[in-house]
Amino acid sequence: MHHDGFTHHNARVNGINLHYVRQGAGEPLLLVHGWPGFWYEWRLNIGPLAERFDVIAPDMRGYAYSDKPDGAPETAYSDTAFAEDIRALLDALAVDRVNIVSHDFGAIWVQRFARMYPERMAKLMLFDPPYLGIGARWFQFPHNFHTWYQVFHQQPMAEAIVGASRDATRAYISHFLRAWSADPNIWTDEEIEAYTDAYAQPGALRGGFNCYRATMRGGMQSSGDLVIHAPTTVLWGTKDSILPYEWTDNLPQFFSNLTLKKMDGVGHFMMREAPERVNAEIVAFMGQ
Repeated sequence: MHHDGFTHHNARVNGINLHYVRQGAGEPLLLVHGWPGFWYEWRLNIGPLAERFDVIAPDMRGYAYSDKPDGAPETAYSDTAFAEDIRALLDALAVDRVNIVSHDFGAIWVQRFARMYPERMAKLMLFDPPYLGIGARWFQFPHNFHTWYQVFHQQPMAEAIVGASRDATRAYISHFLRAWSADPNIWTDEEIEAYTDAYAQPGALRGGFNCYRATMRGGMQSSGDLVIHAPTTVLWGTKDSILPYEWTDNLPQFFSNLTLKKMDGVGHFMMREAPERVNAEIVAFMGQ
């Protein structure tokens, strides 16, 4: 199935099978994808980073080549469920404390992990992260023209429409890869096919959509200490249409040990759009 030069593994985590790529040696470095993503979004980062770190890039529950449990989204796909999967994956790999890089939904799950298990969280790097300080701006006019998909993903028909054919899945997923990138033309046909393969896996559309259902059905926790105290670097692209740079304004309220770096000219998928810059930032921060 995988003839891509990466080393693939599976781990039993909270009763489900998680697929992950693991390469390198040194301090553990966990790379957590978002939507529409899977381990492969880090393919330009894993090799270079593996020269310095023990790199672990999973497909999270509901995604690509991992199990996609059925169940109420607000429990089976809550940020707590994903945080517990991260903890259990680290346990399975005998990793005590971990450095994490994530973005998009991954950043939501990882922030929950950092709050629940601060003793396991070493350093954190987030790209353009959704966070509590964004508030109602997600759905305010005119930004709601960008966030229509979050409402569409609530609809029970969403999987049937997007999964009606491989062409439909490709058209839908590739729309977001292009629309959220500074240069929509960076994506190769090969990459688009890899994403289409991942989202054509049985249950993968539902798994991703269930994350959005969880957010609107009370599956996101905002109780307890909302401040993350782990050393955190946030890289925020100036060309991200879905998470505008202005939304950095409230970050200091939620991260007590924060470095914010403005990433000029890159969009939502900066690990793909500017891999050398991003890899250098990760090494500089995590390798200290």
